[in-house]
Amino acid sequence: QIDKYLYHMRLSDETLLEVSQRFEKEMEKGLGAETNPTASVKMLPTFVRSTPDGTEDGDFLALDLGGTNFRVLRVKVSDNGLQKVEMENQIYAIPEELMRGSGVQLFDHIAECLANFLDKLQIKDKKLPLGFTFSFPCHQTKLDESILVTWTKGFKCSSVEGRDVVSLLRKSIKKRGDFDIDIVAVVNDTVGTMMTCGYDDHNCEVGLIVGTGTNACYMEEMRHIDLVEGDEGRMCINMEWGAFGDDGVLNDIRTEFDREIDMGSLNPGKQLFEKMISGMYMGELVRLILVKMAKEGLLFGGRLTPDLLTTGHFETRFVSAIEKEKEGLQKAHEILSKLGLEPSHEDCLATLRICQIVSTRSASLCGATLAAVLRRIKDNKGVERLRSTVGVDGSVYKKHPHFARRLHKTVRKLLPDCEIRFIRSEDGSGKGAAMVTAVAYRLAAQHKARQKILEPLKLSHEQLLEVKGRMRIEMEKGLGKETHAEATVKMLPTYVCSTPDGTEKGDFLALDLGGTNFRVLLVRVRNGMRRGVEMHNKIYSIPVEIMQGTGEELFDHIVHCISDFLEYMGMKGVSLPLGFTFSFPCQQNNLDEGILLKWTKGFKATGCEGEDVVGLLKEAIHRREEFDLDVVAVVNDTVGTMMTCGYEDPYCEVGLIVGTGSNACYMEEMRNVELVEGDEGRMCVNMEWGAFGDSGCLDDIRTEFDLAVDELSLNPGKQRFEKMISGMYLGEIVRNILMDFTKKGLLFRGRISERLKTRGIFETKFLSQIESDCLALLQVRSILQHLGLESTCDDSIIVKEVCTVVARRAAQLCGAGMAAVVDKIRENRGLDFLKITVGVDGTLYKLHPHFSTVMHETVKQLSPKCEVTFLQSEDGSGKGAALITAVACRIREAGQ
Repeated sequence: QIDKYLYHMRLSDETLLEVSQRFEKEMEKGLGAETNPTASVKMLPTFVRSTPDGTEDGDFLALDLGGTNFRVLRVKVSDNGLQKVEMENQIYAIPEELMRGSGVQLFDHIAECLANFLDKLQIKDKKLPLGFTFSFPCHQTKLDESILVTWTKGFKCSSVEGRDVVSLLRKSIKKRGDFDIDIVAVVNDTVGTMMTCGYDDHNCEVGLIVGTGTNACYMEEMRHIDLVEGDEGRMCINMEWGAFGDDGVLNDIRTEFDREIDMGSLNPGKQLFEKMISGMYMGELVRLILVKMAKEGLLFGGRLTPDLLTTGHFETRFVSAIEKEKEGLQKAHEILSKLGLEPSHEDCLATLRICQIVSTRSASLCGATLAAVLRRIKDNKGVERLRSTVGVDGSVYKKHPHFARRLHKTVRKLLPDCEIRFIRSEDGSGKGAAMVTAVAYRLAAQHKARQKILEPLKLSHEQLLEVKGRMRIEMEKGLGKETHAEATVKMLPTYVCSTPDGTEKGDFLALDLGGTNFRVLLVRVRNGMRRGVEMHNKIYSIPVEIMQGTGEELFDHIVHCISDFLEYMGMKGVSLPLGFTFSFPCQQNNLDEGILLKWTKGFKATGCEGEDVVGLLKEAIHRREEFDLDVVAVVNDTVGTMMTCGYEDPYCEVGLIVGTGSNACYMEEMRNVELVEGDEGRMCVNMEWGAFGDSGCLDDIRTEFDLAVDELSLNPGKQRFEKMISGMYLGEIVRNILMDFTKKGLLFRGRISERLKTRGIFETKFLSQIESDCLALLQVRSILQHLGLESTCDDSIIVKEVCTVVARRAAQLCGAGMAAVVDKIRENRGLDFLKITVGVDGTLYKLHPHFSTVMHETVKQLSPKCEVTFLQSEDGSGKGAALITAVACRIREAGQ
């Protein structure tokens, strides 16, 4: 009978799912910049960006003002592996007249109580950090700034609304002058609840209160919070969910009793969801139902008593008492009798059922909105199963015999694929405020420590100018006849004396040997109307046994590959000019003569070092006696890069590679190239700039991390400049910094995984991925997970920052080197202003999201008298070699 009567209060699973989905839409509205002003669920940013990680430490004060009493607490948090919290507190009353007096009087009173408390504990001379729980609707703009929107709960102090409560409190403390404290945070009690539980369970990311009122908060991704600048990380959102339905979205499930309660309340039309759920209204709902049923003769034989007709006389604690398993019915009898009724057994049973229906609806609705919050967190994280914890406080949740169980059941029903733990918070508004403060303190201290470690990696304009100047000195040394032998930047002559002029034409072969793969290319260069380059190529692998066998075997293998390629192209027996890109350190005495100084990159073929590689190649061709080739040029890949771009842009006279390694070349005046006879014209110089700094001239800017990377590399002490800027090493520098951070407890909660100790795991491509702007921190986390690093959101931000600092320094150093080169060219030519193009290749330059931008900016700042254009090269080592050959052939024909 009762179930039929209260049919509208019994919500089906479909209805609850519907409520949950509506609430999700309301959350979206509250978060959006355009929709927030009209949204009923306000979704207020709290500026709390991080939950406790268990390493918090120190002595904190908390102030809790939310009702007629207020408390002052001292909270000691210690992290000696045991995570313990000690608390002392004192309750002070707020006299009635102060609640309606002036704001100044109220805050003076609070400051006085604070002084009294500090006196009692004899800590007046310490400047302790304080967290302030202020449970009134506020608009927060910073963690320590909160503007009161309206007073509630019987407070009416003048001239506080619309002002920042922190500065009012600071003023009152300053006026006294007998103590000083550092107010760090203003906290809403819901957030305090989440933080208290978060100290014991690091998965806690939701706070829920079901007491006199109801509200919830949770950790939202910054990228979804339109009302606050920035996309990095997360922030706790105080939802103010009691107002759900104020715009009419719950009208179809509200009953006549809900409408009656609302009409009789202090704030009609407001907090409609709260009025269906919270302790302030639950007893009243039961009373209204009892009255209506009695009036219709369905209860108490139709009798009504003045007590039953009085608002507020059926208290919410009665609902809890009546629903208790054993003594419930007896309690119902007692309570109803106290209200002047003479209840029969049936009346008692009916009252019990009414209580059950009202409190079950409350728990179900609460579960529906909570499920929406958890579903949102799950979607934000992009996980299959969410494992999360909800911290809960409030008298209804804690004292009602079945509320908690019913709430959990609803959440489980709506989110079957999640593991949600509920923990009861102990003193969220006191301990919670201290926790927020402790976390803020920890974050600030850790941030400071990290900045100090990263400081040496941040180069000033002066330092970069200094690097540019030193590069210039080293370049002069490499070019000079007397100084060349001990110079670290070798400035090798390449015998390439001209860039393409566009009249080149013909068919050319190119070989590209610089790693474990080897390419043969046919390049057709056309001029005139159909000017352009057409390419065909084939890739061959070089087996390890050949890389490390004899020189004859290696060059026989190369010739075998050429033969295969010519057959594949149907060009056997044609004698073509050939350009040979040989990316190993060579000393060139002619365009077609390159003496191998030493093998690198894992090659160890015997009988090659000290020999002319063109001679070795020609001998192998003759041994095969199948075809004849005209080897015109030995080319370094940097020069090839310059030539490829030079074909597109006649201003291109510099080549730069920033990939696995780094190097540069440029057109130098012959008069300055002292190692080669003749003063006329120009010659391209292969700088081999990776060795810049090997003389010790960069020691003042190299950091402990550079030293660590260098020590463990294959060639300690060599290629120091390259080790600060090229792709092969940046990931290692980052890994060393992350290790240092972790050892000092500034990252990954101080836990070093085995993976993090492994050299080379942090590939440079990860740097590019982590820094790409469109990447959410979620993806950064998955990259870190792939590396076996369990990271929190804060960790991801830190890793991203380290990557940014390291890559930025690399780009700036590279830019400083480039600035030295273009300024030297400008001065060589006696110009006030130089317009020049640099041809660039290499994965770091091409793939990293910010490297090129930072490098260009640096060159612009350090060489203001040069207008430098950067052109990405396409296949410098293949096409470039062919173009050098084409230019050489053009010059040779002109000479003939």
